[in-house]
Amino acid sequence: MLVDSHCHLDFPDIQTRLPEVLAAAQAAGVGRLVTISTHVARYETYKALAEANEAVYFTVGTHPHNAAEEPNVPASRLVELSAHPRCIGIGEAGLDYHYDKSPRDVQRKVFRTHIEAARETGLPLVIHARNADEDMIEILSNEMEQGRFRAVLHCFSSGEKLAQVGVELGLYVSFSGILTFRNSEEIRQIAAAVRHDRLLVETDAPYLAPVPFRGKTNEPAYVAHTAHVLANVVGVTDSEIARITTENFYRLFSKAAQADTVREQAGSP
Repeated sequence: MLVDSHCHLDFPDIQTRLPEVLAAAQAAGVGRLVTISTHVARYETYKALAEANEAVYFTVGTHPHNAAEEPNVPASRLVELSAHPRCIGIGEAGLDYHYDKSPRDVQRKVFRTHIEAARETGLPLVIHARNADEDMIEILSNEMEQGRFRAVLHCFSSGEKLAQVGVELGLYVSFSGILTFRNSEEIRQIAAAVRHDRLLVETDAPYLAPVPFRGKTNEPAYVAHTAHVLANVVGVTDSEIARITTENFYRLFSKAAQADTVREQAGSP
């Protein structure tokens, strides 16, 4: 089984054809999907998607693009909302200095709030990092000294140093369709150096469709293509990379592991 550890099932390009998208994912061997929050205000939408589909889990949080829209959501609110049995993570939150859609100081404040919630709940933080490597390293290092928390650097497209520091701090690193792009040799080299027990795969659908679908709407089924390239990069078989990344997913998102164990015991798929 493969897991798409990061997608956006609520975005129109996917939500309007959700049954077809979920069926294609299942046919491709993608057994679990995590639909990721970009606005706390859309919590009910994410919750409904997960409650209606046994293969789907969700997170709660504010994307850095939207930090200025939700600058004052307290950690206590994130903690409260994350108590839902199918909510398995905090975020995505982080820093995006490429688009700068929210002021950088607000992004940093909101990011630290999400770290606080991840630390309090024990749930993993889904981190968005783009063109902000130095500030990201500083915040992660400082916050980890204040108290440990679990996290994943999602859709990794940053520099080697951030990947190294992240793994040293105990974080996971997730690779998307970017890994398959012809001009992504540096990202492939970074992926090859990441410890196997810290690797995840994702789509970030509907964005960043992997080769051979580049330029089209991405969807969870396509995570198999990213996993295939990752397998080649790290020197293992496709089945082995599926095992590695799925085991890593359940280790990081332990709430999903517990829920799936209960479902298996009850005879659910």
